[in-house]
Amino acid sequence: MAGIAVSTTINGDTIEYLCQPDETLLDVLRDRLGLTGAKEGCGTGDCGACSIILDNRLVCSCLVLGAEAEGRRIETVEGMAHGDQLHTLQQKFLEHAALQCGICTPGFLIAAKDLLAKNPDPTEEEIRFGLAGNLCRCTGYDKIVRAVQDAAIVMKGA
Repeated sequence: MAGIAVSTTINGDTIEYLCQPDETLLDVLRDRLGLTGAKEGCGTGDCGACSIILDNRLVCSCLVLGAEAEGRRIETVEGMAHGDQLHTLQQKFLEHAALQCGICTPGFLIAAKDLLAKNPDPTEEEIRFGLAGNLCRCTGYDKIVRAVQDAAIVMKGA
């Protein structure tokens, strides 16, 4: 079956793929490109598990069509680490035990990255507001908030 040809940039790399008109960007990332970090938790944009950064804007990839990525810049959780070197947020999530089952973790990491890019010195309230689009059923949110606070301190000093 023919598809729509899309050329986009994902985590700094130019990528080309074919997708169906009704195929979500989440499905393209996971099923066509093997980028399985973003998860489908709800399929309606309510949980944040599929969060990515699209042209410097945090979005739920389950609400974006794959064809809409044409000519755009996408950042996924796979692009956060540099080789074996974890991003500061990833390291702080580990240190603070800010994860359990892991379904929500990629979305929280991307949302936190977006938050800190826009506000490098957020208050606890700003962190909670910035992560409000992401749901976790396991950890509660305190460890996640503490991990983001700690990462912000380290990233400011770097």
